[in-house]
Order: sequence, then C-alpha cells, then structure tokens
Amino acid sequence: MSFIELKHICKKYKGNENNSVSDFNLRIEEKEFIAFVGPSGCGKSTTLRMIAGFEDITSGELLIDGVRMNDVAPADRGISMVFQNYALYPHMTVEKNISYGLKNMKVPEDEIRKKTDWAIEVLGLEAYRHRKPKALSGGQRQRVALGRAIVKEQKLFLMDEPLSNLDAKLRVSMRNEISKLHRSLGSTTIYVTHDQVEAMTMADRIVIMKDGVVQQAGKPMELYEHPINRFVAGFIGSPQMNFYEVRPQDQHILFSDGNKVKLPEDMAQKLRNYQRLTMGIRGEDIRLDAASQEAHGDSIQKARIENTEIMGNENNLYFEFGGVNSIARVSKDHVSQSGDKIHFVFLPHKMHFFDPDTEKSILADDC
Repeated sequence: MSFIELKHICKKYKGNENNSVSDFNLRIEEKEFIAFVGPSGCGKSTTLRMIAGFEDITSGELLIDGVRMNDVAPADRGISMVFQNYALYPHMTVEKNISYGLKNMKVPEDEIRKKTDWAIEVLGLEAYRHRKPKALSGGQRQRVALGRAIVKEQKLFLMDEPLSNLDAKLRVSMRNEISKLHRSLGSTTIYVTHDQVEAMTMADRIVIMKDGVVQQAGKPMELYEHPINRFVAGFIGSPQMNFYEVRPQDQHILFSDGNKVKLPEDMAQKLRNYQRLTMGIRGEDIRLDAASQEAHGDSIQKARIENTEIMGNENNLYFEFGGVNSIARVSKDHVSQSGDKIHFVFLPHKMHFFDPDTEKSILADDC
C-alpha cells in the first residue's frame, strides 16, 4: 500500500461546464518528493488543495496512510503546508512566527523551545531570531515559513509555488535548501510549480498536467528523454524542443523547405504508414561538431545564424530551418555571429515523432 493514493479524483466547480481536475490517479510512496507541474490553470494547485482539505473532492478517493481523507478536516490530515505567500505575522519575531503554530497545538513550552531552536539552526536563521519580517529578505522570510511548517513534524509537506516570489538567484539557493531539508527530515513532499527547472532539479518524480488532466508522470529524465506526447516534449527542457512538420519518404523525412534527413531503417519502417508527422528534436541534439557530421554525412544541413546567446557554459544559436525558427544548444567553444553560415546534423536516434492529429508520440512504445 502506498503512503498516498489518489484514485479517480475529479474537481468540478459549481457553474463550470468542465472539470478543473479530471480522473487524477497517482500513488506516492513514503519519503518521495513529487512535483506537480504545468501551465497556469492546469489544475495542479487545485489538486494540492484537495489533498490538503481546502477544496472538496467532487468524486474519487484520497487515501493517506491507508485512511480515507475525503471528509477529514485539514487540521486532522497530518500535513504541513507552505504557500507562495509567506503569510508571516508582521508583529512577531522570527522565533515567535515559527513557534506560534505549536502554541496553538498546546505543545508543552519546553518542547516548543526545543523544536523552534532546532528549526532556526537547521535553516540558518540564528542571526535573525529576534527580527520581524519587515527586516528580512525574501529568502529569509521563505525560510521562516519553512520553519513554521517543519516544527510540526508532520509526515506530509505540501508546497504551493513557494519560490515564485523570489529573484532568480534566491530561487536557486532555496531549491537547494528545500531539497536538503526534505532529505534530512525524511518526509513526503508534494511540490507545486509552474517552473519545469524546479521540478527537474528537485523531484524524484514529476506529474505534468494540462487542462486538469495528467499528461505523464515519471522520473525527470524519463519525461525528458521519452515524452509521451508533444505537450510534454515541449514543456520539459530548456530551451524548448524544436518542432517541424515533415513527410516520410522512403528512408528519409522531408521538411517543408525541401531539405531531407536520412533515418535509421528500423525508424523509417515504423513511420512508413504516415502521410505527415511532427518531428521534434532538442537543441543539444542538433550537432555542429566534425565527428557528428562525419557520422551522418548524408544528412548534413545548412542554415544562417540569426542570433546568438552567449550563456557562459554554452551558447544558443538561433536560425531558420524547415520553415521554423530553430535553436541549437552548442559548446561554449563554438561561437557564431549573426549572419554566419553553419553546417549541422540532427542526431537520428534523438528525434521524436508525434502524430500531428493526436499529438501522441509514435515511438514511445519503443522506450
């Protein structure tokens, strides 16, 4: 039996024609870190709020540690929650903000002191113990909000976009803080974010949602390398996957501008019955190096660089190919300027093919 089970969970708000969440099924094991990710309005926060008990479940079952939770009050579900809004008491110090929830739970005073001291030490807040929220940075406030949650020592932590109000540098730092905290506490964590980088770097498994429906759930690299449909392929990965409308012809695929790429024979066989396809390939699988061009010499392509992004450890090259604005992610040693001509190859075994009507992956069953 899994620690958390969501069975055919649906949520429909009164007056809405469609479900906000439809037939959500997931098993979560103890100590897992699960990320719900997707665009705004996809149902990820609604699902989290149903687990927390802040939203009623329209249909389906929620089990936590084998107990049905549909009608259990939020306070009795054994959860701690961290929100996007820190919701700190402005008139209270760091110490009092962290300990306040324990006082409401009628925890003995000496235990409150011990737990509060522990949280302050774990989160590196000792120097700010007696400060009020207005004297703290965004990252420090977020750590106080985390402290308030972890002192309750619950088995389940729910986090709803806790880093979205922080700047880029602080988000990276706090990602690391939360990951370390999760490992040290041995808790189960469900983390909601719209940022796929957060999901990829923090989670054991990712649940990708769109329009209230789970598109795919799996380990980060499973979703990255074997997306089940075009939406997942485009959502996971930065920069976004390049997509082209192509036609299979013998052992090649033809692009709208007349260029063609040779496919491995077994791949060509599986695509033979399609009149048209959507081909996807990630920027790092568009290769400009001599070794790749030598290995795939019968499929070398040409383009003219329209823009270059120098990223430090790598460069992004923008160009038009197949009637599509494309991007290649290349080594920092390869610097091309706008107007430069480049020769490149698509790595055939890294190509993804999708049915243009259903948008489902055609080769997913081979993975």
